[in-house]
Parts: sequence; structure tokens; C-alpha cells
Amino acid sequence: MSTAETTEPRGGVGQTRRSGTGLTVGVAGLWLSIIVLLPLAAIAVQSFDDGPAGFWDAIVAKPALQSLSITVLVSLVVAIINVLFGTLIAWVLVRDDFPGKGFVNAIIDLPFALPTIVASLVLLSLYGPDSPIDIHLSATQPALIIALTFVTLPFVVRQVQPVLMELDHSVEEAASVLGASNRVIWTKIVLPALLPSILTGAGLAFTRAIGEFGSVVLIGGNIPGKTQVSSQYIQQQIEVDEPVNAAAVSVALLVIAFVVLFVLRVVSRIQTRREGAES
Repeated sequence: MSTAETTEPRGGVGQTRRSGTGLTVGVAGLWLSIIVLLPLAAIAVQSFDDGPAGFWDAIVAKPALQSLSITVLVSLVVAIINVLFGTLIAWVLVRDDFPGKGFVNAIIDLPFALPTIVASLVLLSLYGPDSPIDIHLSATQPALIIALTFVTLPFVVRQVQPVLMELDHSVEEAASVLGASNRVIWTKIVLPALLPSILTGAGLAFTRAIGEFGSVVLIGGNIPGKTQVSSQYIQQQIEVDEPVNAAAVSVALLVIAFVVLFVLRVVSRIQTRREGAES
């Protein structure tokens, strides 16, 4: 009798947990569909309003291709800069102590809190025609790189920082005692452990950069074929009542972002499994 009583409540608890889990997954899926999937589906459908031929013509139009090429090129440069300096900043914040470290650590997240158009205004004041430091970069691709680097600064730093904090120093110390140089310690021990987080941060920085608008709207100049990025081209097409062209380029950006994130995730998983096998 007691066994049956014990079994029944356990079954009831298990069923409640399964029901609760199913409800939670359903709510999460519904919310994700409303916020992400439905808008993406809507823009994809709109991009094919003129059929597949119209979609293709919108993508391969010279102004569209120019804006996409500029966007991808500049975003790649921004991602590389973030990998180099973001990793360096994360290393300094974790491994070094210096006056004002807390302040530096706090301002890393400032680009997330600051409206991006404010960043564009500040950069225009600093590097525009009336530059107080006599550096004139307005309406140039270097200005785009600076603006996009500013708004994507936190991604690599915040991805690498916690991994560095959890990294076991004893392995590095043992390697140093055995005579390994700093270069060998970095390339053979530290970098492999950081690589998945570095790649994730680089992917996030790249995908954020290709869709950025506010930070480049003033400093970039919006010159077709020179500094017009895809987000500005999309706005231009909407203003001239060409929503299909705008939707088609938007879908192209989505595909690029998805492919980049997917490839980086696969590479990160392979790297993580390799490290697990070696350990």
C-alpha cells in the first residue's frame, strides 16, 4: 500500500514537471514567433512581391551591390579590429590592476546604453569639417569603421572576459616553469581556450555592424558607391516608394548574418570538442 502511495505522487510530480516544461516551451516559442519569426517571414514574403526575378533584380542592381559590398567589407574590418583590441582590453581588465579599472570596465558597455545616433553626432563633431583636432574623416569609409567599431566594442570584450576569469592559471605557470616563452604560452594554452569566445564575439560584432544605421547616418555621408551602407540604401528605397527593393536587400543582410553566425557556431563547437578530446 505504501509503495503504491509513493509511486503515485512521484508520477504526479513528474507529470506536473513535464506539463510545466511544455507550457514554458510553448510560451517561449510563441513569444519568439511574434517578436522574431513573424517579422522575418513578413519581410521575406514582401521581398518576393514581384516574383523571384524581381527579387534577383533588386539584389543585383548596381547601387544595391555597391551598398552590400561596402557594408560587408567595412564590417569585416570592424570585426577584425574588435578581435584584436577587444581581446587585448579583456586581457588587461582581467589580468592587470591599474587606477580607474572599475571606470574602464563600466564604460565598455556604454555603446549598448547610448543611442547610436548620438555616437554619430559625437563622431561628426570630432572628425567632421569643424574637427577640433584637425582630423577630417566625415563621409569616408574610415569614418564608417570608427563609428561601427564604437557601437560593437563590447561584444568581443564581454565574450572573452568571463572565459579569461575562469581560465586556470596553474597551467600557464607550469608551462612558464618548464621554460615556455610568453608567445608559446599564449598560442598553445591561452588562445585555444579563448578562440570559441573570440569567434562568437567577432560574429556578433560583424552582424551588428552590417545592420547598423544610427551610428553612421551623420558621419558616413550616405554617398552611393562610396559610403552608403545597406541600411541607408534600404531607407532610401523606402523613401522613393520601392519597398520590394528595400525588402530584398534586407533579406540579403539577414542571410549573410545567419550564415556567418552559423559557420562561427560550427567552428566554435569543433574547437570546443577538440579541446575536450585533448584534455
